[in-house]
Amino acid sequence: MTSLLNETERQALTKSLPNWTLAEGRDALCRSLDFKDFSEAFAFMTRVALLAEQMNHHPEWFNCYRHVDITLATHDAGGLTQKDVDLAKAIEALLA
Repeated sequence: MTSLLNETERQALTKSLPNWTLAEGRDALCRSLDFKDFSEAFAFMTRVALLAEQMNHHPEWFNCYRHVDITLATHDAGGLTQKDVDLAKAIEALLA
């Protein structure tokens, strides 16, 4: 099993992933994005889905028209792990 991030690792997230926040009420990372239209949002989700399959780590997300909310948590570990950080960084690379 993957271990949960310690407090020092969590504090470092604000520097390494400035567009992500810690979820309120649970141990997870979150990011909200707005795109030009539904097609752009769906294309982004498709790219993330392919990446998630490669990494064998899948996001929780919500999509409404051009808006996408992403939540990352490692369910079998019960919270935030390095897997979530790695996926968040990979998602950021897609957006760059």
